[in-house]
Amino acid sequence: MAGAVRIDHGTASGTFSLDGETFEVENNIWVVGDDDECLVIDAPHDVEAILAVVGERRVKAILLTHAHDDHCRMAPALRERVTAPIMLHPDERPLWELTHGDAETGQYLWDLDLADGVEITVGAGEEAVTLTAIHTPGHAPGAVCFHAPALGCLFTGDTLFHGGPGATGRSFSDRPTLEASIRARLFGLPGDTVVHTGHGEDTTIAAEVEGLGV
Repeated sequence: MAGAVRIDHGTASGTFSLDGETFEVENNIWVVGDDDECLVIDAPHDVEAILAVVGERRVKAILLTHAHDDHCRMAPALRERVTAPIMLHPDERPLWELTHGDAETGQYLWDLDLADGVEITVGAGEEAVTLTAIHTPGHAPGAVCFHAPALGCLFTGDTLFHGGPGATGRSFSDRPTLEASIRARLFGLPGDTVVHTGHGEDTTIAAEVEGLGV
């Protein structure tokens, strides 16, 4: 029996680089699936660390919340190891190319485009769980969150953290756009929805609504 769909978690440390600056960061690794198959959300820093969370399961897809290098750097290498498609919103192409170059690299582009409302299902039969992509531009132009209502959670990448919106002020980011995305697309979700972030600890929608005074 494949069992119920669950969320497994790990971390990986490395760097984030943009606009000529580099920072040390620790990223969360999120894997959603049952005993047989799973989805990997983001591909930070270390393929072996990701595979340790995956275990022996088949990876159905690699879902990228956005294409900052600390979230997508290892996606092509992970794709080779697990033979699964990379899914990314096409508005992330400029950021993707900063890390992965152009067609000459042999790693060019991802496999499937994400768009608002795209659904990705994992698990078998009545135990299956669907994640829905929510386009939330601001931190990055093609940033998406993945909502799993059956699990009562939301995977936000760098769009929303414990303590508020993600960072802006760098290339391809805009604070008013990010705040508008959060208010319009995320704050309407149930307040007890657990927010699994790209860095740091979990939060809830209710806590962040209160924090922004909405």
